[in-house]
Amino acid sequence: MTELDPRQFAQSAPIGARSFAGYLRQRGLVPSDTLLAAQTAQQHQDATLGEILRLSHGVDADLLLRAQADYLGLALYDPASALPDLQALHGLGATQCLKHAILPARSPDGQSVLVCARPARLDLLRHDLPAPWADAPLLLAHEATVQRLVADLSRDRLTPDAAARVPIVESCRSWGHAPRRRVTMTLVALAACLLMCLAFPVHVLTGLILWACATLLVAAIHKSAAALAFVTRSRRPQPLHPPSDAPLPRISVLVPLFRERNVATVLVERLSRLTYPKALLDVVLVLEETDSLTREVLENATLPPWMRVIVVPDGQPRTKPRAMNYALDFCRGDIIGIWDAEDAPAPDQIDRVAARFLTAPDDVVCLQGVLDYYNPRQTWLARGFTIEYATWFRVMLPGMARLGFAIPLGGTTLFFRRDALERLGGWDAHNVTEDADLGFRLARHGYRTEMIPTTTGEEANCHLWPWVKQRSRWLKGYMVTWIVHMRHPRLLLRQMGWWKFIGMQTHFITALSQFLLAPLLWSFWLIPLGLTHPIEQVLPRDLLLAMGKLFICVELLTMAAAAYAVRGRDHRHLLPWVPTLHFYFPLGCIAAYKALWELVAAPFYWDKTEHGLSLHLRARGLLLHPLDRPGIELEPRHESL
Repeated sequence: MTELDPRQFAQSAPIGARSFAGYLRQRGLVPSDTLLAAQTAQQHQDATLGEILRLSHGVDADLLLRAQADYLGLALYDPASALPDLQALHGLGATQCLKHAILPARSPDGQSVLVCARPARLDLLRHDLPAPWADAPLLLAHEATVQRLVADLSRDRLTPDAAARVPIVESCRSWGHAPRRRVTMTLVALAACLLMCLAFPVHVLTGLILWACATLLVAAIHKSAAALAFVTRSRRPQPLHPPSDAPLPRISVLVPLFRERNVATVLVERLSRLTYPKALLDVVLVLEETDSLTREVLENATLPPWMRVIVVPDGQPRTKPRAMNYALDFCRGDIIGIWDAEDAPAPDQIDRVAARFLTAPDDVVCLQGVLDYYNPRQTWLARGFTIEYATWFRVMLPGMARLGFAIPLGGTTLFFRRDALERLGGWDAHNVTEDADLGFRLARHGYRTEMIPTTTGEEANCHLWPWVKQRSRWLKGYMVTWIVHMRHPRLLLRQMGWWKFIGMQTHFITALSQFLLAPLLWSFWLIPLGLTHPIEQVLPRDLLLAMGKLFICVELLTMAAAAYAVRGRDHRHLLPWVPTLHFYFPLGCIAAYKALWELVAAPFYWDKTEHGLSLHLRARGLLLHPLDRPGIELEPRHESL
């Protein structure tokens, strides 16, 4: 790393320094070989020379800032000589000031000055700024300094805005406006159902079983169509690398952390394996203000210059989507990604994402990667979870996408075009499955999501009650998402079209119905055991036998899809465990009824998933995913980890 020596800036820019590279070369501030490598990289990257030198080559940030100020003939920002202009800040908008790293200020004599961290990119913004800021003199400062000042001065506005970026018509936040009314109506509905059951027990049971069988049949058709579409898909490979004539885009990845002491430093290690140019990579670790535990861990870690921490002011609801909404404006990238705390992404994942976005049509604004688990050997529950995820992400989701359905997104390994994400208002901060909700909001506004062949390893929830809590949050979010989007069904139909509308209904209604009514379907086991089914007095036995056969056929279909999904090298050891899914999925019933209760009593409650339960397996070599095996060469400046 080049050390900062103030004496090197004692003279004005030398004659003949027509570029910043020439200035650095003549001053001797950066070694010639480093400068040449940075100039070569700049030809293929959407990054300034200073960004490449700082992020990819470790050149001191203070040295580069002073050199840039000297070369451009600008002064450095001094808090004592230029005070922020709060009125102008509110007029320009705190979100825009954060996004472009600018801060309107006033000099002691009242002159308007603009504190700026990215002068090379300011020309694109100048024509959008009102007078007098469009022509105001510049003061240079570090990006972190500018964004911290803007965030502190606008805390009272940014904090509530993060919870309400999505338009109210597409958000579930109004669900919490009348909790007493909601509980009262629920109690009245439960009382009415109880009276119906007492008055007509057999008929009510018959109706519920018929509905369960009908949704089971629809689910079977939906899954069969998706599996068939996947099996018969085109084998045309997607590009692994961006086109050589296109500059690589800047990509920011949000990594929300909350009480993640066990995985925080491991996460830094895993992300250090990424092969994408570090000058274009902006990894943002998003922390809650109240989470002193994780903040303490990261303060004691040495982060690389392409990784930084954004602290979200405390507020309600305290959820992952609210934190991401707040951090979105701090991002540098034109593409926004998401990883979870325990993720181990493939080293070339960002390269693949950049390649696809550079070649994809404009309406493809979201890429969803494949999620996998690296600890399936830990418990039986972890094995079942891994089989379920393999079936969902390797067969069902690609098949649904190929059929042209809107797909519910996973919560991680997601990448968006930033402009489209901002137009939609980011994430619904009150929805506990903000990913699934966003997938359907994208479809409503004419955007498409594609699956991309890159894998991220996650940690399977391997203990019973944590699994139930996580699944209940997902199911509650499904319920909330369906209710929100079905507020105005005609509008939804007009926006999505018949095909996507039908796909949405078959997915949500069948998934929720099957979890809630599964015990009624289990009652068909009474027939082969020679026992009398309670509804035989209403329905003929032949119809009951046909319904029982349907139940068994769907079970076999589920097993077949799971076996196909785990046939690969890394998962084939799970094949003997596929039949045990018959005992795995019933656990979802407990989660479904917990979700139904929370939908009424605590719709915005975020049941936190505990991470780091598999870290002790690393030393024993029991982690499946090759991305999470030891012996990794770290990036420079990671010695303390």
